[in-house]
Amino acid sequence: MEQWNLIGLGLALGLFAGLYVLGRVGVGFTTRTFLALFVGVGLGVVLRDHVDYLRPLGRVYINLLLTIVAPLVVVSILASITALGSTRALRSIGTRSVVWLLGLNLAAILLTLGLALETGVGKGADLASQGVDTRSLDEIKKPFSEVFIGFFPTNVVEEVGDNDIIPIILISVVVAVAYALVAERTPEKVAPFKALVDAAREIVYRAVGFVIALTPYAVLVLTAVAASSATGRRDQLLSLLGLLVVSYVACFASAFVVDAVVLRVAADVSPVRFFRKIAPAQLTAFTTQSSAGTLPLTTRLLVQRVGVPADVAGFTAPLGTTIGMPGCAGVWPIVLAVFAVNGLGLDYGLRDYALLVVLGLLVSVGTAGVPGTATVTATTVLTAAGLPLEVVILTLPISAIVDMARTMSNVTAAAVAATVVARRVGRLDDAVFAACDADDTDDEPAGRHAASSSLPSAPVTVDPSVPVGACGIDDRPAIPVRAR
Repeated sequence: MEQWNLIGLGLALGLFAGLYVLGRVGVGFTTRTFLALFVGVGLGVVLRDHVDYLRPLGRVYINLLLTIVAPLVVVSILASITALGSTRALRSIGTRSVVWLLGLNLAAILLTLGLALETGVGKGADLASQGVDTRSLDEIKKPFSEVFIGFFPTNVVEEVGDNDIIPIILISVVVAVAYALVAERTPEKVAPFKALVDAAREIVYRAVGFVIALTPYAVLVLTAVAASSATGRRDQLLSLLGLLVVSYVACFASAFVVDAVVLRVAADVSPVRFFRKIAPAQLTAFTTQSSAGTLPLTTRLLVQRVGVPADVAGFTAPLGTTIGMPGCAGVWPIVLAVFAVNGLGLDYGLRDYALLVVLGLLVSVGTAGVPGTATVTATTVLTAAGLPLEVVILTLPISAIVDMARTMSNVTAAAVAATVVARRVGRLDDAVFAACDADDTDDEPAGRHAASSSLPSAPVTVDPSVPVGACGIDDRPAIPVRAR
């Protein structure tokens, strides 16, 4: 009914006003975002299917995030590599980033495979896959050779316009490496280019801050829409509840158990404090279902709360939106494959499961960090493994719900990889990490408390337009800080 859709819009706008007031009276960004999550669930349950006017609001936010992804990736990588100062540093950070991103995905794959086999997900399920139309999936099936070729751009403008992250990264890296080679011999010739890159970075980061400030409002409507959809399909979801639960357990175990061990062992940081600091990025990923869309917030939190140097965060975090992706390329394809094997009573042996592990790693190279990516990766894995694609169709009703946990796992892994890389190259700033927790009790930017771990002579501008340290959104001027 139209009137219920209007009522839903009115309620949402009223809640928006409440969030705005809370921000004006000093309630922190993280607190408001979590509050929006819980209020959004309640709103979705109350409205059920009457959220037609809320969907566009959430979509606008996602579009805004995706719009700034390409500029952010370009300026982040260019600024990161120009700040590294040498091609040797680039090789070190680049290699470590790829290794840790793929390593975290491998851990998620093995965890999921063990969990799915132990719980017997899919056993006794009547999949009834015969007769299901899979033509809609045929057009997204791509052999790995075609995916690999797609890594290399043919039209720079087109790649940027389509937000094809891997080609954008390659373009940016080639230009930045060329800069580094020239700068090592004749730095005066490329000094104007570096100044332009640094200026573009500041402008883009400021624009990112404007979008990130909308996060609590977007979380509210996106959660309401998701909760409404889940409520409307309750009967249909009952038969897939086991798959849903196993998927969530695998994603959260990957994000908060495996990653916690890696943080403690490889980065020597407190996992609890780390998760508190990146909680806004995790929550944004959970609600937007877009790793690429969450990238602006992830990068800023890594630099200003965790203490990862801007060049490392600006390189590893964007790379993590296309390489690794344990939720979309690790957990979902594997748990879906086991669900199909058990549900259809197929004869699967150790070698077959080993193939699934390899396929999960392969499809994680070049995975797009946008909503719906897991359907593509699952289709690719199931096709290569000889499993019926009908299973992907049958699980679509819960895919969007699982995608929330999958994306959270993706973003967490990218942040963890960046932190580990920073530690392994000896550049993680412990003073920044220890100075300011995300407890919404302090209004000082992280830069006030600790020096940056960037190059000794390089000024670091703390941009208060996004959540930093324990701070919420702040409109005070940025404060330049030099490393001591």
